[in-house]
Amino acid sequence: MARVIRAALFDLDGVLVDTAKHHYLAWKRLANGLGFEFTPEHNERLKGVSRMRSLEILLEVGGLNPPHDQRETMAAQKNAWYVEMLAGLTAADVLPGARETLLAMRQRGIPTALGSASRNAPLILDKLGIAPLLDAVIDGSNTDRAKPDPQVFLLGAQALGVEPAECVVFEDAAAGIEAAHAGGMMAVGVGKAENLPGADLLVPGLYALDVDAMLAFFQQQ
Repeated sequence: MARVIRAALFDLDGVLVDTAKHHYLAWKRLANGLGFEFTPEHNERLKGVSRMRSLEILLEVGGLNPPHDQRETMAAQKNAWYVEMLAGLTAADVLPGARETLLAMRQRGIPTALGSASRNAPLILDKLGIAPLLDAVIDGSNTDRAKPDPQVFLLGAQALGVEPAECVVFEDAAAGIEAAHAGGMMAVGVGKAENLPGADLLVPGLYALDVDAMLAFFQQQ
């Protein structure tokens, strides 16, 4: 079915910026303090999910089941460490092609929105200097359902005043691809094919995206 793309929705981490290493180091520090190791392989399970769900996964790895109030404290501590690391972010940390893609969308009259689980999204966008290139920001403070639930993307479409079927989502996580499809949207996977089953179109990074070719591709489907 042919699609006319009238809006573009972007995940944050792994698409516009790479702060995954900061997340991992903060989670690893928390795990070490609790007496167990948290490996990069364990960390793969956290991709695209909310902070509290990430904590649940980490605690499952460690075989721990602390009460709710302790979980809130742990999540807050992890976030504090993460925010400390974000202090050093600059415009140079924007992933290759991200700024150019946002500009290309703007030049073609296609509004853009962020759809991310991160509650630190406004801080990160400000430090990267790309906040003015996004017409709406939907983040963890606006949503209560994590991907693969489509809530964050549906709210993005609503904020931009378009129908979900008119949106294309850019995602680096399988849960994000699922969320896009659950919302009736097309999905461009950003990364490796084996990590992004079901993506309608795949690019290794936004640096490899030809916006006009992408728009034509969806119109011809």
